[in-house]
Amino acid sequence: MEQVMTKTKVEAVVGSYLRGALTAVLALYLAGETNIKTLATAAVAAVAAPLFKALDPSAKEFGKGSKPVA
Repeated sequence: MEQVMTKTKVEAVVGSYLRGALTAVLALYLAGETNIKTLATAAVAAVAAPLFKALDPSAKEFGKGSKPVA
């Protein structure tokens, strides 16, 4: 069975990446960090968790093991 990335799944993945990145940047900024390079690095690093989830075959939401949404 071929897996299909529907628009809904793509939106869920992108939303997860953006939430992770925004949360990391906001936490650092509120702690007083204003260096743009540091904040950008935190945003890039923050997508690691949802990226690993997307690659995880046992992740049911949108990982490799998820089922296509009808």
